[in-house]
Amino acid sequence: MTEGMRFTTPRHREVYVAYGTVYDCVDALAAILFIVGSVLFFGAATQTAGTWLFLIGSVCFAIRPVVHVVRDVHMRRLPKA
Repeated sequence: MTEGMRFTTPRHREVYVAYGTVYDCVDALAAILFIVGSVLFFGAATQTAGTWLFLIGSVCFAIRPVVHVVRDVHMRRLPKA
């Protein structure tokens, strides 16, 4: 994941990897919510639950770029040496 990348300190690498993990988890959660929501949407009795899962999955997709922005701000604030 970070091969070939240059980091100022080991802490920079740790922070970068940690945010990558958070991003991947949010991404996987969104996918799972959409899959389960899709299955629930097939039944009339479970359509409301499926709709809520679609909405929560959409929020997860909106969080993904925020994770990158927060990571970038965090990385800039780390000491350079």
